[in-house]
Amino acid sequence: MSLEAHKLSIKEKIGYSLGDLSANLVFQTLVTYLAYFYTDIYGLETNDASVIIFVVGIISAFAFNPIVGALADRTRSRWGKFRPWILFTSVPLGIVALLAFSTPNFDYPGKVVYAAVTYTLLLLLYAANNLPYAALSGVITGSMKERNSISSYRFVAVMFAQFFVQVFMLPIILYAGDGDKAEGIETVMTYLAILGTIMLLITFFTTKERVVPTPEQKSSLKEDLGDLFKNRPWILMLVLTTLVFITLAMKGGSYVYYFENYVDAASLANFIAPLLNGLSSIGVDFFGDDPTSAGFGLFNAGGIIFMIVGISLSKRLADKYGKRDVFGSALFVSTLFIAIFYFFSSTSVELMFLSQILHGFFYGITIPLLWAMIADVADYSEWKNNRRATAIIFSAMMIGLKLGLTIGSSMVTWILGLYDYIPKKFATTELVIQPDSAIEGTRMLVSIYPSIAFFLGIALLFFYEINKKMETQIENDLITRRQK
Repeated sequence: MSLEAHKLSIKEKIGYSLGDLSANLVFQTLVTYLAYFYTDIYGLETNDASVIIFVVGIISAFAFNPIVGALADRTRSRWGKFRPWILFTSVPLGIVALLAFSTPNFDYPGKVVYAAVTYTLLLLLYAANNLPYAALSGVITGSMKERNSISSYRFVAVMFAQFFVQVFMLPIILYAGDGDKAEGIETVMTYLAILGTIMLLITFFTTKERVVPTPEQKSSLKEDLGDLFKNRPWILMLVLTTLVFITLAMKGGSYVYYFENYVDAASLANFIAPLLNGLSSIGVDFFGDDPTSAGFGLFNAGGIIFMIVGISLSKRLADKYGKRDVFGSALFVSTLFIAIFYFFSSTSVELMFLSQILHGFFYGITIPLLWAMIADVADYSEWKNNRRATAIIFSAMMIGLKLGLTIGSSMVTWILGLYDYIPKKFATTELVIQPDSAIEGTRMLVSIYPSIAFFLGIALLFFYEINKKMETQIENDLITRRQK
């Protein structure tokens, strides 16, 4: 099949990207609020929350994802390999996402069991939906330029989901629950579950699988796994993805604690007042009267808006310089603007917002490239072995994503416990005064600790061999083979 036959319509690119918009309404909620939900809304001890997040996440990463990847690669249907998974998991995923953020009135042991069961089901269904969805990008087109393009579309959708969750969700939760966060988050998740299900169905109906292995390429699971562990780029991408999501989960899950316990409320209110007045003048009044939740939302908004700007430049830079080199350079600069947070005083609100914006811009450049590089690794495996196993290759991304989310999120609650953080559900007074050690913990969690994982990821890229020259060679060789 020629490259022209692999060109995608705007309709199909948008339809595909809606699947990531749906998935990230769940994923961004996990990154941003899971630890906070368990400790300060649902009412778990920090150690119990940490154990649930870690144990369930490890099981999900190393059991659910490989199984789903192997099954998806062997799926045969009139809809293809991966689209049926999107269709049949869309409704269950929405239902379980709602249950996972509900707060039934159980005794404490019952709360622990309920949290463990619903989080397990959520990660199982997320794997069954999102791994085939991610693998679909590897067979929807064989053109690497089209993959760069569709990655840009999908990650603009990701940014919209992230924008909603990180900017508007906390104020809307407070509004929907009339100050009761437990009631508010259940109401919000109900609407998100319905909307997310509809978007996944649109993805199913608007996409098509074009890269189909020939009958001679059939292989056993043993052969697929053997190919996998001989594939050095796959191993590197697995570790790199884990490190990236450790950082995202750690700093993303810590910002809400940082704003509630460290950032000076008066300085924050003074800084955001002109912004809120400007938004109110054009009818945007989502943030209410709480300066902390409003400042938290606007802080995230600045980073996300500039992430979208970075995403818009990603394809052009990758086409010219190659994914690996652009990814590594942009990730390095973005990490510097994370580490610098440790040096800000509680009143340095302007510098916090500026660093968040600059971090967002440079990190945005990397966002589409991570997924596109995984698709390149699937091509690399086919190029080397004359066998294609797209979903099990993409399991690297999902294992890394789940493992990173698990380690990063569990470290938030575990480290807060080490620094003597007091969950609000267990406070003896309405106004919680955290000890100095807990304040230091929140500062470390948004700066030094997450920077370490990013810097390690940058170092790995020196051993990743698929550069711009090899990308072109692999693409051309595979096109020639498929035509024959």
